[in-house]
Amino acid sequence: MSSLPLGRVVEIERRGLRDRVYDMILEMLLTGEVEPGSRLSIDSMARLLDVSPTPVREAMVQLERTGLVTREALRGYRVAPPLGADELAQLFDARLVIEPAAAAGAVAAREEHGESLRAAHAAHVAAAQQVIDEHTDAGVPLEVTKSYFAADGEFHRQLFLAAGNHYLLEMYDGLGALVHRMRQAVLGGPDDVREAVAEHEAVLHAVERGDAEAAVVCMRSHIQNVRGRSLRDTERA
Repeated sequence: MSSLPLGRVVEIERRGLRDRVYDMILEMLLTGEVEPGSRLSIDSMARLLDVSPTPVREAMVQLERTGLVTREALRGYRVAPPLGADELAQLFDARLVIEPAAAAGAVAAREEHGESLRAAHAAHVAAAQQVIDEHTDAGVPLEVTKSYFAADGEFHRQLFLAAGNHYLLEMYDGLGALVHRMRQAVLGGPDDVREAVAEHEAVLHAVERGDAEAAVVCMRSHIQNVRGRSLRDTERA
């Protein structure tokens, strides 16, 4: 078996490094390690991550496409501000197109993917309970918030995986960073997570019954309710 040319090996290694740097910076952005509006110096970030500036610069170009960072001429990159009401409305319009379709598509594969969906829902229930238990007047601890939103997102992603339409999955993944930005900005507390758990449960039960129409209705209702909660909390902020 012939080995890859040296140039190709170097290119693969370079892409691998760029992807790792992208993931590390993305994690910093989504966990709030760097605040909205903060300047992101490529040289400083390279020193922090112990890499050369090149993979950081390439990662920033990718992150700009997600909307998580913005580039200013001659000034470099900054962390994007939280999504405003208009941007949130557009994001939810997009979710209302693809997520009910995923819920309907999951019905046909409920036998094969039912266990994964139930496990994802159980993890979301547990994460929601942790939010309820640890919520104080000061809010919810960062690690608890991260765990909750990871579980929330995983339930939605399992529906897309069950639907088996890779185009829908790619569209959902493309919205992923924006959805994270939305989640990063709003977590209303116990009432919000209780409502989200109940809404997820309604979608799950419709899928398990094999009722595609009900799955669509429940998912649309869930997204609309999340929209209302998010816009309400954004207006209060």
